Amino acid sequence: MSFKGKEAASTRNGTPSGSAVKVGADGLTAEERLYQETVVELQKTYAKKIKPLEQSYCFEGFHSAPLTAQDIGSKPMVLLLGQYSTGKTTFVEYLLGESYPGAHVGIEPTTDRFVAIMGGPEPKVIPGHAAAVSGDLPFSGLTKFGTKFLSRFQVSQLNNPLLQNLTIVDTPGILSGSKQVQRGYDFVSVISWFAERSDLILLLFDSYKLDISDEFKQAIQATRGHEDKVRIVLNKCDQVSQQQLMRVYGAMMWALGKVIPTPEVNRVYLGSFWPQYKSPLPNTFSDNTELLAQEQRDLLRDLRSIPKNAALRRVNEIVKRARQARVHAHIIGHLRSELPAVFGKSKKAKEMLEDLPGEFRKIQVRYNLPPGDFPNPDAFKRDLEAFKIAEFNKLSQKLISNADDALAVDFPRLMQKFPTDARRSLDIADDDVAKPLEPTPPPYSAMSSRSSSRNPFGAGDNPAALQYLGVFVRESDPKRKVIDGASAGRLLGDSGLGREVLRRVWEIADWDGRGELDQVQFEVAMRLCERIKNGASVEDAKPAVLAELGLANRFY
Repeated sequence: MSFKGKEAASTRNGTPSGSAVKVGADGLTAEERLYQETVVELQKTYAKKIKPLEQSYCFEGFHSAPLTAQDIGSKPMVLLLGQYSTGKTTFVEYLLGESYPGAHVGIEPTTDRFVAIMGGPEPKVIPGHAAAVSGDLPFSGLTKFGTKFLSRFQVSQLNNPLLQNLTIVDTPGILSGSKQVQRGYDFVSVISWFAERSDLILLLFDSYKLDISDEFKQAIQATRGHEDKVRIVLNKCDQVSQQQLMRVYGAMMWALGKVIPTPEVNRVYLGSFWPQYKSPLPNTFSDNTELLAQEQRDLLRDLRSIPKNAALRRVNEIVKRARQARVHAHIIGHLRSELPAVFGKSKKAKEMLEDLPGEFRKIQVRYNLPPGDFPNPDAFKRDLEAFKIAEFNKLSQKLISNADDALAVDFPRLMQKFPTDARRSLDIADDDVAKPLEPTPPPYSAMSSRSSSRNPFGAGDNPAALQYLGVFVRESDPKRKVIDGASAGRLLGDSGLGREVLRRVWEIADWDGRGELDQVQFEVAMRLCERIKNGASVEDAKPAVLAELGLANRFY
């Protein structure tokens, strides 16, 4: 058996990282085709109806540079922020199941640069200057931050299944204290640039270090406007007792309340993210095991939902940007129209700057614009002082009409392509959310059971299993959550193993003799094939795989 077209997934260490999926004549799955069609439509609509509006009223000088085709078509991105030694790089290694090129972990500040970890055919590091001018990478906008920043930026490519659908951005550890050494580039502006393009922003805290330095506070504030993407991760929670954890959690929320001035409470995940290939930390407290396992499951579920909803998130971000650009154009056009024809332009411009909130209210009433779409008056005033209002273009009704048409016609039409359940929520299905919670693999004990019809899968919380989770979701019956024997046999056959070996693998995985595999059993079968291809015998591979998934004492 062999893969076709897109089914010929990339491999790592000789092991398929993907598998056969249902494809069309163009070699794409339904999800891939929807994503590509969405990206193409967004690129066309943005270039034709939104970008001219931004350029005409210098949107770049107040917000961010116009998006490129690579920006819109790039893979979903996860941004990690946190002070030094909170476990950002270790968290990345936990997700990948391995270290990435250029990674350095230590208790002192070790990550001294921004690192975009992306998928690639082989491990390599692309320096920042080369990455910024590459037409294949979505980082051309970083050139505006100058040479000093680009010398502190790199792209690390790795042939890892998780990176086929996701890009992870590791950031320099933020130092503690109030007085910081100058970095040589605008750190906060760089954070803002990545935050705008990210699909998820994770703020990592150490259970032993909850102070928020001045620079960290500024970095958090740079994510304003993207609150829907922000998640809080309290790491290293297995190093404190349950009573201590309660106090640490309260102290962290109190500290965050002074930095994030919103009545809504941010989602906080508790956990201790330690790569499986490293020894777990000593002196861990077992009374938090079940709680931390549930919390880590929720976080990994959030991460797994990102590629699935990538196209929908792209539409959401472009719509948000279009609304900002439309309001920005009305503001600039209004200020320009209020200037006298000949004399007194400077005086009038100064008066309007001094009463910018009042001018905003006039614009809201005049054009019936929602107050929530307007920028912060103080920040807008600081940016506006770098320009001469008289040199701006007058308000163009044609450009405004094009943007209105995109918001009223093009984007809603594009949204109709998505399934109803996907439009209703960016999260995974309710049925999946309601699954029973079980502990994760080391440093927590993994458990799994075939007895429940809801198919609890402890290994699903293990990042190393994500490569098979995506395959199972694509190939399985969505209602019964099982994969039939014919499909499973085809996927296992693609490993190239002999018929007798595959028969033995099937006997081990299909322990209840039903002729089909649930998610746990499919994971067992795929891992067995992986180990056997790497030289292990069936009998040697069996106990190792079962031990990995916590099944050794459950069914055998």
